[in-house]
Amino acid sequence: MKKNTKIIHIILIAVITIIILFNQYQVSSLYKVIGGKGGGSSVKGITSVIPTGIPVVYGVELNTAYDDINPNDQKGADATISKLGSFDNSIELTGDLFDRYIKIGTQISCEYCCGAEAIIFSNGKAACGCAHSFAMRGLAKYLLKNHADEFTDDQILEELGKWKTLFFPGIIAQKAAILKEKGIELNYINLASNKYRGIEQGKTSGGMVGGC
Repeated sequence: MKKNTKIIHIILIAVITIIILFNQYQVSSLYKVIGGKGGGSSVKGITSVIPTGIPVVYGVELNTAYDDINPNDQKGADATISKLGSFDNSIELTGDLFDRYIKIGTQISCEYCCGAEAIIFSNGKAACGCAHSFAMRGLAKYLLKNHADEFTDDQILEELGKWKTLFFPGIIAQKAAILKEKGIELNYINLASNKYRGIEQGKTSGGMVGGC
């Protein structure tokens, strides 16, 4: 009887060990699929394309979160877009900051809405009158005016790319899948700037969030 009990205990321990190891493998596999934790500019997996949470530095200042752009709350999304867009008219940049603004703004567009080549012309003037472009221009101006030493040009472009991803989540998710198939790194510059513009041609837009 004691021998049978010991055998049963050994079997139970073996089964529990197998279950634990299997669960660890499943968690590890899931972690690889979704890209793991942490920040940074790279988008590790398709499920990580949509940014969430509060933007570093300026999110608290502006009481703004990426989650404010929600396809199920167009009114709230429009309010956030309007908040960011207000800086386009209220902030004027000069000198080196203006030069940086031109460099950044001519690298990204609102092509899914208005088809413009960039959100600004090479002279810094607005090239697109849609609300999404106002928001991206406004955020660029705000970061350059208030945090120029904390953000590089590429980091500001990445922030604009994150918001553009939120504005056009469907088509940019499709673009992300294409970039991944081609072995191109998934980051917000590759996803949302003009660097790979048009690579997703032929795909449906999947709708946009916020008014154009």
